[in-house]
Amino acid sequence: MGMADAEGQGPPDGLPDLPPEWGRVVIPDDASELTHEARQIRRELRRRRQRAVWRHRLGLAPRPDGRPPLGLPALVLLVSVLITLTGLAAVVWPRSPRSGGSPTVVPYPTATPAAIGPLPALDLVDAADSPVPLRGLLPAMIVLVDACACTEQVIQAAAVAPPGITVVTVTGGREAGATPAPGVRALADPAGGLRDYIRLAAHPGTAPALLVDREGTVVRLVPELGPVDEYRDVLAHLAT
Repeated sequence: MGMADAEGQGPPDGLPDLPPEWGRVVIPDDASELTHEARQIRRELRRRRQRAVWRHRLGLAPRPDGRPPLGLPALVLLVSVLITLTGLAAVVWPRSPRSGGSPTVVPYPTATPAAIGPLPALDLVDAADSPVPLRGLLPAMIVLVDACACTEQVIQAAAVAPPGITVVTVTGGREAGATPAPGVRALADPAGGLRDYIRLAAHPGTAPALLVDREGTVVRLVPELGPVDEYRDVLAHLAT
C-alpha cells in the first residue's frame, strides 16, 4: 500500500509506493509542463553517452575484469617518452654563441695554389668601345677593378711582371677607365662574364686577379690583390 505524503495524501491508485526521500510527487495534468525537465534529462544523457564513447575509443573505459583500462598506461608511457625526448633535444641541440664571446674569424683567402680551369673566350671592350678578345692577350695577369681601382697594387704588379706578360685591368659596364701604369691594358666587361666565371662576389676595397698561362689555363686565382711576393713566382712561371 502507498505511503502518505507530507499533506497526508497517499499515492494515486495503481502506483507503487515511492521512496519517502522523494518528498511530495506532483503529477501535472498537462504533460507539456515537463518539457523543460525532459530537455535537461536528454541533454545530460547525451553528454554521458558521448563521454562513454570517447573513453572507449581512447581505451580509458573500465575493463570487464575490473583491471585498469589499457589506454591509461599507454598514455603515461607516451608522456614519459615525450619528456625524455624533449630533454635530450635540449642537451644535444646546437646553441648559438653567447654575445659576450669573441666571434670566430675566418681569414679571407689570398690565393688558390692550383689551376682552376681554362679561361673562357670572352670579348671585352677598350676605351674606344672596340671588342678585344681576352684570350688574345695571353699569357696575362687579369685584375678585376670593378669594386676597387687599387691603383697602387696594379702598379706594383705591372712593375714585377716579366716581359711577355700582359697586365690587364677589367672594369664593369662599358667604361674601360684610365690606364694606371705604362704597359697596363685597361678594358671593360659590359656583360660581367669574367666576374660570373670566377664566381667571386665583389668586395669593396678588393681586386681579385687571374694568372693565366699562354694555353688559357687559369693557373691561380688571387681573391685579393696584395703584396707581389704572393704571386711573383707564378708570374715568372707564366713567362716560361
